Amino acid sequence: MDCIFCKIVAGTIPAKKVREDELILAFHDIEPKAPKHILVIPKKHLVSLADATAADEALLGRLLLTAGEIAREEGLGKGYRIVISTGPEGGQTVDHLHVHLLGGRQMHWPPG
Repeated sequence: MDCIFCKIVAGTIPAKKVREDELILAFHDIEPKAPKHILVIPKKHLVSLADATAADEALLGRLLLTAGEIAREEGLGKGYRIVISTGPEGGQTVDHLHVHLLGGRQMHWPPG
């Protein structure tokens, strides 16, 4: 498979890991858009949120709960943003479902 995130999960591409367990990997984005920019991904390859099914319900919940736990650990008590881009028009650039955890600065609206 030619998925960069799957290669990070496999350990063939290095990443600055924040957290890892049997289902989830979280690591610092190499092109951060905020002082804190962490990607939280499932180890299972899912192309995007559009490809998730009811069988992935627990995994999707785990992704969001993990992002919230990491936000607390990273001291983002004043707030943070969670972004999931889906498909080319949604701005997804890596075809592996991932959650962007962004914080450490004032976020603005609209984000796009």
